[in-house]
Amino acid sequence: MTRKRQRLIFVLLGLLMLSAATALVLSAFRQNIVFFFSPTDLLASPQPSGHDFRLGGLVEQGSVSKDGENVRFRITDKKNALAVVYRGVLPDLFRENQGVVVEGSLAADGSFTATTVLAKHDEKYMPPEVAAALKKAGEWRPTQ
Repeated sequence: MTRKRQRLIFVLLGLLMLSAATALVLSAFRQNIVFFFSPTDLLASPQPSGHDFRLGGLVEQGSVSKDGENVRFRITDKKNALAVVYRGVLPDLFRENQGVVVEGSLAADGSFTATTVLAKHDEKYMPPEVAAALKKAGEWRPTQ
C-alpha cells in the first residue's frame, strides 16, 4: 500500500469518527431539549402524547382542586386554558392567578400530566417564557 493511499484511508477514518461523534452529540441534545408552550401555542400545534415539554401561564382563578396527593388545576394565558393533573406536593408559592411553569406531557384525554411544577419566587418575578406568552396575548401588566 502506498503512502498516498494510507493517508487517504487515515483521513477518511478520521472524518467517519468525527461524523459519528457529531451524530451522538446531536442525538443527546435532541433527547434533553424541553420546549415551552402557552395553552394557545399548544392548541395551535398539538404535541404527541408522551412527549415531554413545558407549559406555562397563569393558574386560573377557581380551578385548583386537591384530592389527597392529586392536584388538578387549569393554566391559562387569558385566551385559552388547559387542564393540568399533578401528583405530589406543590411549591409553597403556588396559588391562583400566579405565574407557573409545569413540565410533563399530554395525556390521551387531552389534559396535561405534570411531573414538575415551578412557581414564581417573589411578587415581581415571572418566568420569562410566561411573561412573553402573556405579552403576546395582550395580557401583560407588570407590577410597579
